[in-house]
Order: sequence, then C-alpha cells, then structure tokens
Amino acid sequence: MSHVVLLGDSIFDNAAYVAGGPDVRAQLERSLPAGWRVTLLARDGAVTGGVAQQMLRLPRDATHLVVSAGGNDALGASGILDQAARSVAEAVGQLAEIRARFQQGYDAMLGSVLEPGLPTAVCTIYDANYPDPLRQRLVTTGLALFNDVITRAAFRRGLPLLDLRLICDSPRDYANPIEPSVEGGEKIAAAITGLVTAQDRGYPHSTVIAR
Repeated sequence: MSHVVLLGDSIFDNAAYVAGGPDVRAQLERSLPAGWRVTLLARDGAVTGGVAQQMLRLPRDATHLVVSAGGNDALGASGILDQAARSVAEAVGQLAEIRARFQQGYDAMLGSVLEPGLPTAVCTIYDANYPDPLRQRLVTTGLALFNDVITRAAFRRGLPLLDLRLICDSPRDYANPIEPSVEGGEKIAAAITGLVTAQDRGYPHSTVIAR
C-alpha cells in the first residue's frame, strides 16, 4: 500500500486558514486512489532547518515524500526589503548573502530527506498574494532567489519539482497573502496526486509539475 508523507510548512499544514474547509492533507486523501495513505508531518511555521526533526517521525511504511519548505525562511529574511542601501551593488550583495545561507540550509535539509532512499519531490515557494502591488512586486522578486536555490537543488539530484508559482496562479488560491485556501489546496493536492500516481515511481529524471 502506498503512503505519501507531507513534510515542511503551512503550505501543507493549512488547516488553520481554511475556515473549517478541507486542508491539503484531507484533499490529498480524497484525490489519491483507494488504499493510499497520507501522513502530515509538515508544521505551520516550520523553517527549512526543522524538516530534519520531522523526518525523525517518518512512518516505516512511507513510500513517497513531498517537501514544501523555504517560505518561512524567506519570510524571516523579508525585512531586507525595507532596508536602505547606498548602492545597487550593496543591496545585491546583501541578497547574495541571504541566498548563500539558504542554499546551505536547504542542501542540508534535502540530504536528510533523501537519506531513506524514497521517491521524493520538492515544491517551489509560490508568489504570495499581497494586496499592495509594490509589495507584491518586491516579494516576488525576492522569492526568485530562494526558488533558484530550490530548483537547482531539485535538478541537481534528478528530483521532480512541483512549481507552486504556476499551480497557485489565482488570488482565490490564497486564504491570506501567504497561506493556501481551499481552492489552492485542491490544486496542490491534484498536482501531488498526478505526480505520485505516475507509472514511473522511481523518478529517475527531474520533471516540472505546473498543474
């Protein structure tokens, strides 16, 4: 029997934001074929460094892992968007330092997730949905640094990538600026289902899932 385990943050652990509606875990259970199981180890507020702790509770019968991590790391670094800089070069240098720290942490996290040797997929950080157009533009641009780390890490290891920037492409997909709504969760669950039920469960090559 197949058993999908969700790791990471509130992209999966979104029950607090759907006003009593189904969360991603429940939607995934409904979407998967009969007999499949889902375990939610992801936790709202978790950063990339917390995923290794989640892995300590990995069920012995797990068959597929899906990771959504990095959004809270980006949120923690978002204060830089409001800082002054003396030059563009100085600002880019500060962003480069943030990117380098995230890359180190993300690579370490992914190493712990891959250690059991199970089929694994990772998610990008979606674009968010801030009502202020300028804030949205800044956030989307800043997130590109984090998503570059994630996509490179996935492709370097031959892992499939769920691109949440393209999956959650409507304001209705967000319960607030940074959390998935019922509609967004449904899209995420459908994308995961399409991936893990594919005929080739070994994932020998990277694949980008955009729907």
